[in-house]
Amino acid sequence: MSFLKILLKNPFRNKSRALLAIIGIGIGIATIVALGAITGGLTQTMDDTLHAGGADFSILSKESDSVGTPYGTATLDEEWIDKIKDFDGVKSVEGVYLGMVPIENSYNSMLIGIDPNQDFNLSSMSMTLTKGRMIKDDSKELLAGKLAMENFNKSVGDTITVMDQEFTIVGLYESGDPARDSEFIASNKDVQKLVDDEGKISIIYVFVDSGVDVENLVKKIDEKYEENITTVTSIADVEMVAEALDMVNAASWGISLLAILIGGIGIINTMIMAVYERTREIGVLRAVGWKRTRILRMILGESLVLTIAAGTAGSIIGILGIELLAYLNMFGTMIPVYSIETFTQAFAVAIIVGLIGGFYPAWRASKLPPTEALRYE
Repeated sequence: MSFLKILLKNPFRNKSRALLAIIGIGIGIATIVALGAITGGLTQTMDDTLHAGGADFSILSKESDSVGTPYGTATLDEEWIDKIKDFDGVKSVEGVYLGMVPIENSYNSMLIGIDPNQDFNLSSMSMTLTKGRMIKDDSKELLAGKLAMENFNKSVGDTITVMDQEFTIVGLYESGDPARDSEFIASNKDVQKLVDDEGKISIIYVFVDSGVDVENLVKKIDEKYEENITTVTSIADVEMVAEALDMVNAASWGISLLAILIGGIGIINTMIMAVYERTREIGVLRAVGWKRTRILRMILGESLVLTIAAGTAGSIIGILGIELLAYLNMFGTMIPVYSIETFTQAFAVAIIVGLIGGFYPAWRASKLPPTEALRYE
């Protein structure tokens, strides 16, 4: 019989003991896999929530200018859009012009300039188009907020005067914010021409790729362009998500350490009993020329076979358990996510358990004197 066949066969001589060992370790592995899937799901859900419905952060000019933007800063050259796009992790960038202009000979109203050629996402400003269509570039078309439409007694399709120029209202939007719903939206080119500030923008909205560390990306941009621009982000949200994920990851590693401890004790007990029962067999192997190192490798190998079997069984049980809970809608909108890292962690724990739990029994078996082992009954 080959050495490999011995390793695969011996651990299962006593099936009940092997099964108990596999169950004991498998429970810990199943917990690791299940918790890993939940962690992945939480990570994805939190990331989607953090990035949904608005930009991840925005950029303003560092230069002060009381007549520039409503934020008291100067406008930026449009070339800054391409500069920010060049950073790794940036998904998209949207430049916006904010101008105060007289509409229908009334007091100044906020006119927001966007670039419709870039498929501008109204959700970056928490807006939703509820009627009509999106504006076209350089077309003298407007989107009107719900309150603005009511204040000026207008509807989609009507014209309205902006700084003595006729614009057509082609869409209606809502945001739930009274101030924002009292504003108008036009193309950047139209707004820039009205205020004689062509080629400029007031603010840049930045969207990052899923999974990107927003705070780290902001730091990189600040380090490179801190003399020219200011980045604004909700650090509180970023830190809250990071802390929540750190807690879940810490729990996952805590379970891993507990599995190593409990599994290691179980394997030590199982392998010591196996060595005790096979004392005479080990003596025969030593008598026919097996070296101590080969005996050591055999017992360690058998220990690893048991724990890898436990790792496989535990992974399957963990997946089935999570899928059952998901089927029963126990996670709400969260979808468990399985990753290579989760299974790598699970099997790494299984292998560590096998090595730690099997070392002492293997060392003890390798030290058995052949003559005494042969006399053992």
